[in-house]
Amino acid sequence: MLIGIIAAVVAALAYGTASVLQAHGARSVAEPPTGIDGPGASHAPTLRSTITAMLTVSFLAGMALDGFGFVGNLIAARELPLFLAQPIVSANLVVTAVLAALFLHVRLRTIDRIAIGVVVVALIVLGLVSADEGHGHDGAWLHWTVLVLGAALIGGGLAMLQLPGARIAVIAGLLAGIVFGVMAVAVRIVHGLDPFSPGELLTDPAAYAVVVCGVGGFYLFTVALQTGSVNGAAAALVVGETVVPGAVGIALLGDATRSGWMPVAMIAFIAAVAGAVIVASSPAVPQG
Repeated sequence: MLIGIIAAVVAALAYGTASVLQAHGARSVAEPPTGIDGPGASHAPTLRSTITAMLTVSFLAGMALDGFGFVGNLIAARELPLFLAQPIVSANLVVTAVLAALFLHVRLRTIDRIAIGVVVVALIVLGLVSADEGHGHDGAWLHWTVLVLGAALIGGGLAMLQLPGARIAVIAGLLAGIVFGVMAVAVRIVHGLDPFSPGELLTDPAAYAVVVCGVGGFYLFTVALQTGSVNGAAAALVVGETVVPGAVGIALLGDATRSGWMPVAMIAFIAAVAGAVIVASSPAVPQG
């Protein structure tokens, strides 16, 4: 479990730093609204503008850090109960806020400081009460489900992003979070990693779900950063990538707490997610 916790912390640190760089790159090339739409109308960015954002220097630097974070995320999802791994990774928003306060001279609100403290304490409690990760994933149906569901969510998200509205960023962020949550489940259940077996890995639908959900979730969140409020998108992302896999881990994968500690774990989980959502609304989380 210690290896998993270290990996999750590394992922949070890398993602938290990368988000500052990526937000700047994405918003620096965002296309200005055109046409006769009224105030509050949302314009989904084109594929060209999204690719342009990904090629900026700051975004590329963020992507490099994302690579470290992604590896840490994969290890954490394999080694920890998902209700512990995902909140730790989502604490990257806390890292972002703290870095902004230290190096960008952004003032943290009192509620931000309280929320950061709540997240830290909640994660410590979750770590103390968590048992080993579960292994209840022998059904082939679940391996196909994560692939089909991930693809369907990405396709639906891309379709919804073509609709006008002021909440597009939040919708894209939520869908990206759920897709990342599906990816975490796929990472846990994929065969052929331990022991390593290329043949078994390449024939497991869950392995392809990891790739599809990783790329699709990343693209949806990039669109969210370009479309509207970074804070709203980030808050929605936290909810999607923690609640969904946490629930699936308990219901289907056998994730559990130490005997008699489930109520405490549930309270700590809710506190960690709520604290991260509050931090996501902080001015310390860069707007790009």
